[in-house]
Amino acid sequence: MQDLPLPTHRKSQQQQGPSDAKKLAIWVAGLLGAGGTVSIIYVFGNNSVDGNDEKIPDEFDNDPVLVQQLRRTYKYFKDYQQMIIEPTSPCLLPDPLREPYYQPPYMLALELMGVLLHPEWSLATGWQFKKHPGIQTLFQQLAPLYEIVIFTSDTGMTAFPLIDSVDPHGFISYRLFQDATCYMDGHHIKDISCLNRDPARVAVVDCKKEAFRLQPNNGVVLLPWDGNSDDRTLLDLSAFLKTIALNGVEDVWTVLENYALENDPLEVFKQRQSRLEQEEQQRKADLAKTTKQSLFFSSLTSCLWPRSKQP
Repeated sequence: MQDLPLPTHRKSQQQQGPSDAKKLAIWVAGLLGAGGTVSIIYVFGNNSVDGNDEKIPDEFDNDPVLVQQLRRTYKYFKDYQQMIIEPTSPCLLPDPLREPYYQPPYMLALELMGVLLHPEWSLATGWQFKKHPGIQTLFQQLAPLYEIVIFTSDTGMTAFPLIDSVDPHGFISYRLFQDATCYMDGHHIKDISCLNRDPARVAVVDCKKEAFRLQPNNGVVLLPWDGNSDDRTLLDLSAFLKTIALNGVEDVWTVLENYALENDPLEVFKQRQSRLEQEEQQRKADLAKTTKQSLFFSSLTSCLWPRSKQP
């Protein structure tokens, strides 16, 4: 019994079917892409308008219409990219206050997430933000000495209400968000040269060294807070920064560079402080011992060789 030949026309139809569908999908995608491109060029390639809906002349008005549209669209996206990469302004803060107003001698630029807040998420509550213990103590102790600024890589929409929650008494002077940072190699960098303050008097506190890599000696890197309610990092930070300010340090670099390579600079600071206190106590003990011995020998001498009475 001979095998019957398969119907070749059905096989070819089955092979051609998916191929035709794929071609159709490619054509549809191409048309949609072309339409989207044309729409973008039309929307962003027109002249800007003023309050009276009148077109504002620009440097592209003398070009052919299509060239105008293309060049304006290119300029728009180039400016948008530049806005993301660079701070919105080379001068992010107003000038320091002048007398009779009080201007703190130093500035403290604080990150929000990981330093002051810890985000937590659950199915029941969604996102919640836990406040780091010691926030109010930090603000109260440093506000007379430091102009406190929140300089965060988060967007203003996210960070603004959170800042309100951590600072109900208004210790924070200014708020800077993601658009005030530089975007470099996948990181939001805080360039303190844009803060309109003496860089020698600015300290930046963050959990990422990359955040202040343009001025590494201005930064204090903290271990990210994990939400532990017994954590004392902010209290230690307050003591550290108070020590700098109360000693009238002219250039914070001279202090902070000594901690730049430490994984936990605050712990190193506490160890050094403890050692200095022990040395000071030992010095006072030695001085007291020397004074006591001196008084003893002076008393013994006066007993053995009493001074002759005056006539």
